[in-house]
Amino acid sequence: MLKVDIHTHILPESWPDLRERYGYGGFIRLDHHKPCCARMMVDDRFFREIQDNCWDPQVRMRDCDVTGVDVQALSTVPVMFSYWARPADAHDLSRLLNDHIAEICARYPRRFVGLGTIPMQEPELACRELERCINELGMSGVQIGSHVNLPGDPIAPHNKAKDWNLNEPALFPVFETAARIGAAVFVHPWDMMGTPQMSKYWLPWLVGMPAESSRAICSVIFGGVLERLPDLRIGFAHGGGSFPGTVGRVQHGFDVRPDLCAIDNKVPPRDYLGRFYVDSLVHDPDCLRALIGLVGADRIALGSDYPFPLGEHHPGSLIESMGDLSDAVRQQLLSGTALEFLGCAASDFGDVA
Repeated sequence: MLKVDIHTHILPESWPDLRERYGYGGFIRLDHHKPCCARMMVDDRFFREIQDNCWDPQVRMRDCDVTGVDVQALSTVPVMFSYWARPADAHDLSRLLNDHIAEICARYPRRFVGLGTIPMQEPELACRELERCINELGMSGVQIGSHVNLPGDPIAPHNKAKDWNLNEPALFPVFETAARIGAAVFVHPWDMMGTPQMSKYWLPWLVGMPAESSRAICSVIFGGVLERLPDLRIGFAHGGGSFPGTVGRVQHGFDVRPDLCAIDNKVPPRDYLGRFYVDSLVHDPDCLRALIGLVGADRIALGSDYPFPLGEHHPGSLIESMGDLSDAVRQQLLSGTALEFLGCAASDFGDVA
């Protein structure tokens, strides 16, 4: 069966010194401290160690051949969003990252499709780069964060603007542009809420990330984004995070306190089940069965979070292990939904398909 993985991350092997380029710090740099490995550093603070499968397409394709993945959608590592940076600098960095992804996809068009990144802190620039990603670079869409942390005042950094959730009216033109030009929007959790209070046990990744996805889904539902843009193809990472497990509570809150929940959209949250996409990255067969029952197999696409440790190390193995799934449902989960979300056809990938 064809396998199309909508949730993978890639970086260039190197890029310019961003502190020098923009005149201030806080950006990621790579320290290639030994062969086939690099440290991701925020200035001089360690963030994460990565291997060459994060930048070398040949290594990625060998891994894909081992696990039977035919096509990967490439997107940047979310820490690169840089929504906190000055808009012009984030736009410049977005162009650098997008040009790299587009070049990989152009070199290996049967193996990769692209999801760009855009400077969400400045919606006008975000729309401009979104259109470039689709119309000039030939990408399928963009990856955005679960919220937008706005830049602070460079003169007085403590005077920080209030962060935007995805219902923020200023962001609506971005979603409107995506719907108009047929771009997929993949929402990935990042900059996790409560991180200072969860310093132990990897809780920002285990608790904060699922909450961020729920935050994003609730924002586009309650904020009326999905209601106003029925043609928007929007998907959420990690199986929608904690939203599927709490949708009953969300609906109940809407029912008993419409004065708080229904102020921007009068449509019940449950009416939007099946209106948005999620990936399959839930790590548990019972959770995946429940998700299929909730949103339908035609809204769940294979997603692995390659090449990171919280991902599915053999993409699609959970789906393939579930003997109660019909072949048709299994194929839908492994590629059918992904192709629809990305706006592609199996024939786009030639003899791979």
